[in-house]
Amino acid sequence: MSGRLTPEELRTLFLFEALRDDQLALLAEHGRVVGYPGGSQVYGEGEPATCFVVVLHGTVALRRRIHGDDVEVSRTEQRGAYGGATQAYLGDQVEQVYMNTMAAISDVEVFEVPADLFAVWIREWFPMAMHLLEGLFFGMRNSQRIVGERERLIALGSLSAGLTHELNNPAAAAVRAAAVLRERVAGMRSKLAMIADGRLDGTRLHKLVELQEAAVKRAASAPELSPLAVSDAEDELADWLDERDVTGGWDIAPTLVAGGIDADWLEQVSEAIGPDNLEPAVRWMGYTIDTEMLMGEIEDAVTRISELVAAAKQYSQLDRAPYRTVDVHELLDATLTMMRAKIPKGVRVVKEYDRGLPPIPAYAAGLNQVWTNLIDNAIGAMGETGTLTVRTEGAGDRLMVEIADTGTGIPEEVRPRIFEPFFTTKPVGEGTGLGLDISYQIIVKKHHGDIRVESVPGDTRFRVFLPLNDVTDPR
Repeated sequence: MSGRLTPEELRTLFLFEALRDDQLALLAEHGRVVGYPGGSQVYGEGEPATCFVVVLHGTVALRRRIHGDDVEVSRTEQRGAYGGATQAYLGDQVEQVYMNTMAAISDVEVFEVPADLFAVWIREWFPMAMHLLEGLFFGMRNSQRIVGERERLIALGSLSAGLTHELNNPAAAAVRAAAVLRERVAGMRSKLAMIADGRLDGTRLHKLVELQEAAVKRAASAPELSPLAVSDAEDELADWLDERDVTGGWDIAPTLVAGGIDADWLEQVSEAIGPDNLEPAVRWMGYTIDTEMLMGEIEDAVTRISELVAAAKQYSQLDRAPYRTVDVHELLDATLTMMRAKIPKGVRVVKEYDRGLPPIPAYAAGLNQVWTNLIDNAIGAMGETGTLTVRTEGAGDRLMVEIADTGTGIPEEVRPRIFEPFFTTKPVGEGTGLGLDISYQIIVKKHHGDIRVESVPGDTRFRVFLPLNDVTDPR
């Protein structure tokens, strides 16, 4: 076969069989036949798309670069199969690069048409089809964008609901403790008036204050007892109080025991202030211990709220530069905190961090979105029970983050498609199929990293590889 095809030869190709004679003449004039030896490349993914290619004879394979590996997506020896600049008709509305690699498996001959001419002919020869194809292309792309935004909003709503739930518990605890504390302080004022009405001399009053301070310290370091030991201690203390005619000893005993107070210590109180003033003094001690414990509860609750707010701020990356040096462990911890309400009680979370890893330059908010997608998928795969493992380690000039679960696994037949937009294994209405596609875009396209998956039933591992050095364009 010569370096050119005649119009009659072109008509034998199914792609061109319905063209008019003048259209075939243009193709014959400007197209050319090119041969490629087996093992060579007809065109490469990502290169400028300069030609529309039609296979004349021989075997070719189409390959895509996926997660750092060349994956063969199809192989054919069909005469008339085509590839190359298939989006040339869109012109400069999209980046004109080859979307895949065509490799010559055997010696092949192809018919190549310049992309710029092919684009003009498509628009002129098939105006209605061109508009339909253009609408389909941009419609799909807009749908992907809109559904992606919707998915992010749904994820944000879910996280917000979880955060609100997490904040509500310590906030309610703080309000409840503050209300009880108000009652205890009022009781302390009443007992203080009874103690300080002149019945105690200065020496005994000073001794009582010393015992009060000692009680505060005992409460702060009180050992944690078993339920049985607590019950025995309360019974013993209640009996001691009843024997000394202290009213409602059964009601006071639990507070005293919680503060580490025993009968021997109360004997010191009785000796210091005398048996006549024992009841107001004991109640005074009870109020003191109770207020300390309540203030501890309030401090714990407020600290918890502060930690949640800090985690939310770390997760959202508010008031921080989009591209900066980050510690991935802080981002992972923030994401786990934000998703705590969504993790079932039966799912155990295991962290295996290599704390020796250095901070890396990254888009922190984007990485948090990736962690959210991967952890959410892992939780969904496990259901109510299982183990979620979050691990980091060095991998040469890259940092590796692994999200592993003990769920049902990903079937081998669908594994190559999980990063495709709109592909999902979830029931209709439960997934948009964009979570992993978005994660792939963030890791591979934005950070020049890699994301891979290994899966068997009971052990699925998503591994994210991020460069340790700055290789992105932060504009």
